[in-house]
Amino acid sequence: MSKAVDDYINDFMAGLEKRNPAETEFHQAVREVACSVAPIYLDREDWVKDQLLERLTEPDRIVSFRVPWETDDGMIRANRAWRVQFNHAVGPYKGGLRFSDSVTESVLKFLGFEQTFKNALTGLPMGGGKGGSNFNPKGKSEREVMRFCQSLMNELHRHIGEDIDVPAGDMGVGPREISFLFGQYIKINNRWAGVMTGKGICFGGSAMRTEATGWGVVYFLRAMLHRIGEDIEGRTFCISGAGNVAIHAAQKVLDCKGTVLSLSDSDGTLYFRDGMSRDDLDAIDTLKSEGGSLADYDGKGTFRKGKTPWTIKCDVALPCATQNEMGDDDAKALIDNGVIAIVEGANMPLAADAVERVRKAKILYAPGKAANAGGVAVSGLEQTQNAMRVSWSGDEVNKRLVEIMEDIHGRCLEHGTTSGGHVDYVDGANIASFLKVASAVRSYGVW
Repeated sequence: MSKAVDDYINDFMAGLEKRNPAETEFHQAVREVACSVAPIYLDREDWVKDQLLERLTEPDRIVSFRVPWETDDGMIRANRAWRVQFNHAVGPYKGGLRFSDSVTESVLKFLGFEQTFKNALTGLPMGGGKGGSNFNPKGKSEREVMRFCQSLMNELHRHIGEDIDVPAGDMGVGPREISFLFGQYIKINNRWAGVMTGKGICFGGSAMRTEATGWGVVYFLRAMLHRIGEDIEGRTFCISGAGNVAIHAAQKVLDCKGTVLSLSDSDGTLYFRDGMSRDDLDAIDTLKSEGGSLADYDGKGTFRKGKTPWTIKCDVALPCATQNEMGDDDAKALIDNGVIAIVEGANMPLAADAVERVRKAKILYAPGKAANAGGVAVSGLEQTQNAMRVSWSGDEVNKRLVEIMEDIHGRCLEHGTTSGGHVDYVDGANIASFLKVASAVRSYGVW
């Protein structure tokens, strides 16, 4: 990186951090994109003059509101909720809702920013947004979750629509929560419209939506390996998380004859020395869906309390839990143990220093905005089916998902292949998506 580029990035980030103090997750996400695109951005004097990068790091709007709800024993509680509508230059805002006590405005801004570029990579007409609440559904009864969801939609319905903003699920928001939210939308507005995705199959949902993110991660990895003459079969995998993405990534790895050595949750890591079976995976899926801990699993795996999977020797690491779950020491341990690929199933699961180490090692590394785009891609396909009033089969949706993930891989190759033949998938994904969104914004003039 030249001194001029480095100076520009430092000045740019100083301004962004001053405008957005203490929003460390947002700063991290923006810096990564800025470092990738600055060299080509500074060559476009008209783009610099129009401050396109500065404009693309400012959300269109952030809606913040109170969500009052009643507990089963009659107590009144109130949580805070947000909808970050980040950018709709290439289509309606699209991005999930997250329910967790870890949700903050900074987290949602970073997710909305990432979503803008992730959605652009899919080739579908979707802008970027994200939302959620600091409500924690764990330990709540189904009726309490229902009352919270209905109260949230009493305000959120004013800000969404099939041609405006189409939320979906995310951490803490699964099919149950989507059903409560969508049902309240219909009741308030007296109309059925495809204003949410991740819906049940019986009321407008798409086949394959549950599997899409995890399966898409493995499809992207497969494309990376095929490019260098390798395959998934016979490879060992460490996977973090035990939620929807991790479970379905593990499922597809097993389908492709890979060996899954681990899953993890907030209590620790479940390690399978000889690899887990499909029966193990199904039992773990049932356990987690019932609110259990991996520590309670009574199968053949060994539970390592308080440990992450990253000290286990493996060929491929799939971090599928949450942001910044893998630090520099974790990345070093994986590299020292001979890992050949790290593919992000979660959004920004590698801390900044871990990303730097991995990229310097020049192993295969796929950022989340490329590798985990399968979920939002099938959400986009659900929007299409709703608009056309049709329902595609699982095979049809899966075929389209494979094509989309391979197309995203191709875009990364186009913009991330170096003169020596190495592919920097971070630069490839960032540059390809930035060029699309920036071109759209500039086409609109002062916008």
